[in-house]
Amino acid sequence: MGNADYVYPSANDQCAHRVAIPPPQPFFKSFKNSLKETFFPDDPLRQFKNKTPSRKFILGLQYFLPILEWAPRYSLQFLKADLIAGITIASLAIPQGISYAKLANLPPILGLYSSFIPPLVYAMMGSSRDLAVGTVAVASLLTASMLGQEVNATENPKLYLHLAFTATFFAGLLQAALGLLRLGFLVDFLSHATIVGFMAGAATVVCLQQLKGILGLEHFTQSTDFISVLRSVFSQTHEWRWESGVLGVGFLFFLLVTRYFSKRRPRFFWISALAPLTSVILGSLLVYLTHAEKHGVQVIGNLKKGLNPPSFGDFVFTSPYMTTAAKTGMITGIIALAEGVAVGRSFAMFKHYHIDGNKEMVAIGTMNIVGSCFSCYLTTGPFSRSAVNFNAGCKTAMSNVIMAIAVMLTLLFLTPLFHYTPLVVLSAIIISAMLGLIDYEAAIHLWKVDKFDFIVCMGAFIGVIFANVEVGLVIAVAISLLRLLLFVARPKTLVLGNIPNSTIYRNVEQYPNTNNVAGVLILEIDAPIYFANSSYLRERISRWIDEEEDKLKSTGETSLQYIILDMSAVGNIDTSGISMLEEVKKTTDRRGLKLVLANPGAEVMKKLNKSKFLETIGQEWIYLTVGEAVEACNYKLHTCKPDSNKEESQPWNNV
Repeated sequence: MGNADYVYPSANDQCAHRVAIPPPQPFFKSFKNSLKETFFPDDPLRQFKNKTPSRKFILGLQYFLPILEWAPRYSLQFLKADLIAGITIASLAIPQGISYAKLANLPPILGLYSSFIPPLVYAMMGSSRDLAVGTVAVASLLTASMLGQEVNATENPKLYLHLAFTATFFAGLLQAALGLLRLGFLVDFLSHATIVGFMAGAATVVCLQQLKGILGLEHFTQSTDFISVLRSVFSQTHEWRWESGVLGVGFLFFLLVTRYFSKRRPRFFWISALAPLTSVILGSLLVYLTHAEKHGVQVIGNLKKGLNPPSFGDFVFTSPYMTTAAKTGMITGIIALAEGVAVGRSFAMFKHYHIDGNKEMVAIGTMNIVGSCFSCYLTTGPFSRSAVNFNAGCKTAMSNVIMAIAVMLTLLFLTPLFHYTPLVVLSAIIISAMLGLIDYEAAIHLWKVDKFDFIVCMGAFIGVIFANVEVGLVIAVAISLLRLLLFVARPKTLVLGNIPNSTIYRNVEQYPNTNNVAGVLILEIDAPIYFANSSYLRERISRWIDEEEDKLKSTGETSLQYIILDMSAVGNIDTSGISMLEEVKKTTDRRGLKLVLANPGAEVMKKLNKSKFLETIGQEWIYLTVGEAVEACNYKLHTCKPDSNKEESQPWNNV
């Protein structure tokens, strides 16, 4: 950096705008505004303004039941599109539902139950046109892992089943409460990097778990970690069934080829969508014709005919089981909520419409509460099924109703046809779906863009595969929160310099050609000042001053006289931050330096005024821009002789 050449204006030419102190606001008005910005940033009540009571009532119903908004405008053209999409996703939902129920150690029929009632509820309450509701692999794995720690699904299947319903009920309560209380921002603590790593780890664990079905093993570990699963697999090599292995590899190859083909040619999306159901049909026919069930190929067996039986009398609210169910419900509920809202927003962006995240939480929570009362376990909007729904050209949530009707007909008439479905086909379907969740390209992108995000991602991934799903989630969230705390507790402080031939001041590291200003050190504080970072900022500012003075002494340049703090990025300040500024002011006074503030915001000015700090520093030392502050300091330097041992005399007044 070089020294800037200035033309210093005379005192008569000096004219600057005074930094305004905002007018005082009543406490309750200020508190009301803060609450509104925190919980209602999208202003959902805007549509009710200046409306008649009857119109407000109708809008209120439409807000909680969006079906009342789009159903009156529903057309035959929309029905044709939704009919095709609904039948397509039903062909995917039926085999996936059965597969994921097995993954959760639940009766396979629950996968079909969970694809019937929840989609109907969501169609009435959901605001996404593209979300296809159903069970998901990660939530199924979490359910099996967490409930399995308390109850063995094989030894006590009835209690395990009731706990699954109870966990779903708690998950729904949490999801609906987050939406009603406008607390959806809490889900944002699951960062993109966390979700990428967690999903990849969970998908890897799920794939490893399916080796039980692929190899035809009857006894398998209940643990989900990588080491335990591999130990269980290779300690039973004498029980491997080559028949299951051949079937599994063959159907997995078929599923992966169809998915690859549909990905390369999107207009043939229906090929990969129908592939799981085709696999189930072909596998069932093969087993039936060859009697493979007598040669070690395990099959589903009898599936109960009929619609969902009520289960609201099966909830377990006794200790210690209720604690396990509540914990499982909360964790699986948050994961399912994050996935459902993220998927809904993604497809809404593609179609250029808006969905209310909090409203979606209420819809997802309600469908899980209702579902838990009718023999369903946790459901959300899985990406794979929603992508098929989107590609199939769905127009409204009616596609979920069509899917539910198809599942209903299956429950009433077609369940006996699944008797000979081999479990190895279900394992192949799960592995095929899970491989799509291992997004290695996203991990590479994180490494290139932000190494810390990559560490968060890998923390989640390693925690899931080498410990368990809960540990991986805790590690990822803990690292994310640590990073958040570091952002707050260790904010950036930057030295600014003057861009040549301008009055613009920017970071000297980003703009190496900037000029320093003789006798003036300009620092930018790049965050709000709170109790968590006030001590750090005080020490960091003192160190900047020491480093600047040492540099000036070594070069023999003009001694340091002024410290300008650019407060543009300081959106708020608390009492600890004000105390820090007071200490910095005392320190600079003792060293014969003058502290100057540039562009403090409205909230900061209000608090500095109430704390009397403005009187301490003198309002004449607060400027609207860094440029004005530098001009004033330079004018003072060239019109008055500095005295390092005394308090400097009053500068020119910026009126």
